Amino acid sequence: MTLRTVLAAALAAASLLAVPVTTPAVSAAARPLATATDGCVTSVPDPGTTAKVEICYTIFKPRSASRTHRVPMIMHSHGWGGSRTTDPASFAKWFKAGYAVISFDQRGFGESGGHAYVENPDVEGHDVRTLVKLISKLRWVQQDGPGDPRMGAIGGSYGGGYQFLTAFEEQRTTGKPVLDALAPEITWHDLSESLAPNGVVRTAWAAALSAASTTSDALPPQVYAALVEGAATGTWPDGSVPGTEDMPAFFRKNGPKWHVDHGRKLDIPVLFGQGTTDSLFPLQQGLANWKTAITAKSRRHSIFVAYNGGHVLPAVLPTGVDVTSDPCSKRLAGGTFEDLTIRFFNEQIKHRDTGLRGYGAYHLATPGSTCTTVDSVKASKTYDIGTVATTETGGAPIAYEVAPGPIRVAGTPYLTGTLTALGANNRAFYGLAVGTSPADAHLVQNNVLPLNTLAPVTGEPWRIALPSVAVNVPAGQSLYVLASPVSDTFVGMGSRTPGAVLLEDTVVHLPEVTR
Repeated sequence: MTLRTVLAAALAAASLLAVPVTTPAVSAAARPLATATDGCVTSVPDPGTTAKVEICYTIFKPRSASRTHRVPMIMHSHGWGGSRTTDPASFAKWFKAGYAVISFDQRGFGESGGHAYVENPDVEGHDVRTLVKLISKLRWVQQDGPGDPRMGAIGGSYGGGYQFLTAFEEQRTTGKPVLDALAPEITWHDLSESLAPNGVVRTAWAAALSAASTTSDALPPQVYAALVEGAATGTWPDGSVPGTEDMPAFFRKNGPKWHVDHGRKLDIPVLFGQGTTDSLFPLQQGLANWKTAITAKSRRHSIFVAYNGGHVLPAVLPTGVDVTSDPCSKRLAGGTFEDLTIRFFNEQIKHRDTGLRGYGAYHLATPGSTCTTVDSVKASKTYDIGTVATTETGGAPIAYEVAPGPIRVAGTPYLTGTLTALGANNRAFYGLAVGTSPADAHLVQNNVLPLNTLAPVTGEPWRIALPSVAVNVPAGQSLYVLASPVSDTFVGMGSRTPGAVLLEDTVVHLPEVTR
C-alpha cells in the first residue's frame, strides 16, 4: 500500500472521529420528547490572546422534567472534527429513560470559538467547568448539592476525552469529580503514546487528525504544522529544531496519564468502551485507563467492554481482519453499547437495580464476534519460539508459530529475548496473528506495535510490547507472532537503513485463558 493510498484512506476515515449518535429518530408527528434550547457560555481566552471564547451548546429538557420532578443531566460531546448534536431524536432513548442532555461544541469546533488545545486542563478544563456551573443552576435538574448536579457523560474519541477532563478537573479544583458516572468510548490514556508509540508516528492518523481540523481552523497553526511534519517524516517533533512545536510537551497534560502521574484517581463508576481493531486509540489505551485512572473501589462498580470497531483503517500490510461487532454489549444488556450505557447509568446514577451483571471484569470481543470475559489481562503463560527475525526497510511480514489451536488469549502479550539490530535507526513492527500456516497468517485484530532503536544494538536483553487482543484460535489453526519491516498504519516509517532485526531466545508471554 502506497503512502498516497493510506493517506487517502485516513482522510476518508477522519469522519470516524466525529462518532455520531445513532439512536433512531421518532416520528415527526409524535409529541416531542424534549425541548431544545441553544446558547453559549463565555470561557477563558486561548493562550497568548485576550479575547474570551464562547462555548456553544444545546440543552434538551425532557417533557417530564420540572422543578417538582427533577431529572439527571447527561453531558455529551462530539469526536474530533465534529460538532454538537442538535436533533432531539438522536437522544430519544435517553429522554424515555428520564434523562436530560446537554450537547456542546468543543473549543475550535462547531459554533464555539478559539482553537483546540486537545483537552488541555488550562484551556478546555475551564470550558467544561463553566458548563457544569451552568447546569448546576438549572432548577429542573437534580442537584446533589451546591454546584453539584446529578450528571453522567457520554461520547466517543474526542468525546471520550472531555469526560476524563471534566471529572479530573472538577476533582482537582473542587475535591470531587462532580460527574457521577462516565461512559467514555474509544478514547486515550496518553496522546503522545497513541499518536507515536515508542516514538514512531502513526502516519495515517496524524494525517487524518490534521485534515479533520482544517475546515474550522481548529488547531493552533504550529500544532497543525507539527502533525503534518510528523506524518511526512515519521519523527515526532520535539522542538529540537528551532521554530518547531514540542509535541510531547503540548500533549503532556492532555489526558488521564497526566492526572494519574500527579496522584489523582477517579472514585466513580465508569463504563469503558474500547475498540479491539482501533488503530488510533487501541485496546491497551483503554486498559491503561481501567488500571490507573480509577480506584480499586471504582473498578468494582465499573465495566470494561471491548468491541470490534473504533478508529479503523484497512489492514492490508500486514493483512488483518474486516469485522464490526459488539457481542459483549449484546450479552450484557441485550442490545447496543448505548443500551448498555443507559442500564449502567440507571444503576449508578439513579441507583435502580436493573439486574445488570459484569461489574469488575473485562468483556472483550474476538474477531469471531464472541465475547470473552476475564478478571485479568496480564500475561500468564510463556512459550519459547527461538529466533524472530525480520528485514529492515522492506520485505514481507514473517510469521513464527507460538502454539497450535485450540488456544484462547485475552489481554496484553509481549516478547522478551536478546536483540541484535545493527542499523543507525532500527524499526520493525510486531503483532499476534492466526492462520493455518505462516503463509496465510493474518493479524488478530489489525494492530502492530513498533520496535524503535536510535542506535545499533548487539546482544542486549529486550522487551517488545505486542498489541492487546482477544482471540479464540480453533483446532486446525495456530497462533503466530508476526514480524514485519513495514505497516500501513505507520506507512513510510520503517527503518532508515537496510539490515535485519534479530530477537534471539524469544519468549512469548501470553494472557492465556484457561477456563
